[in-house]
Amino acid sequence: MLEALVCPVTQGRLGYDAQRQELISRTARLAFPIRNGIPIMLASEAREIDV
Repeated sequence: MLEALVCPVTQGRLGYDAQRQELISRTARLAFPIRNGIPIMLASEAREIDV
């Protein structure tokens, strides 16, 4: 399913962090949470990350 999802900010590829349960957009420097198995793809819900 990861191949079907893109970053809502950059439209780029996402990585998966299994430990933190997040989808990572390195280009946007954002981590989108996965809650109860559902990715929350809202920029307002994402946290900023250092790449």
